[in-house]
Amino acid sequence: MLQTLETEYLDVFQLFWLGRTSAWTPSTIDALVSLRESGRVRAIGVSIHDRKRAGRLAEDSPLDMLMIRYNAAHTGAERDIFPHLAERKPAIVAYTATRWRGLLKRPKGWNGPVMTPSDCYRFCLSNSHVDLVLTGPKDRRQLQENLRNLREKGPLSEEENRWIRDFGQIVHRGSSRFTFRF
Repeated sequence: MLQTLETEYLDVFQLFWLGRTSAWTPSTIDALVSLRESGRVRAIGVSIHDRKRAGRLAEDSPLDMLMIRYNAAHTGAERDIFPHLAERKPAIVAYTATRWRGLLKRPKGWNGPVMTPSDCYRFCLSNSHVDLVLTGPKDRRQLQENLRNLREKGPLSEEENRWIRDFGQIVHRGSSRFTFRF
C-alpha cells in the first residue's frame, strides 16, 4: 500500500465497519500496534456502528481513532461513547452528519426552520468530543458555502442547540426505518 501511494507512512490505518463478526482478535490488535510502532502508520482506528462496543474501545484499547455515527437524530454517542473518553482520548470522527440528507428535509408536523448541511456539521463540531466531521458536498460551491458558514457562525448557541435537538428527535421518530406498523 505504501508503494502504491508513494509514501513512507500512512497518517491513519483504519479498519472499516468493526462489527460483531469482525476479526478484532489479539493477533489483529498486535498487527495494528506493530504497524504503528514501526512507523508505517502514525495512528490506528476503526469505524464502528455498535456504540456500546465503541465506548469500551474508547476506554480500553490501543486505538487512536474511532469513526462513529453521530448527528442530531442519532445522539446515542453522548450516552454510550463520550463518557468513556475521560481517561483516554482517541480522536472521534463523526460520519452521517446529515443522516443521509434526512435532516435536510422538513418532517411532518414540524413548523420551525429546517437544518442546512452546515447546521448538521456545526452540531457535530459543537460537541467537544468530536474532532472531525465528514462532509459530502455535491460540488465545490457547496463545500465553500459549508466552510464559510462554519467559519462565520461557529459553535451552536444554546438556542440553536435546542431547536436542532428537537428537530433531530422528530426526524428520528418519524423515520420509517425505526417505526414499526402492524
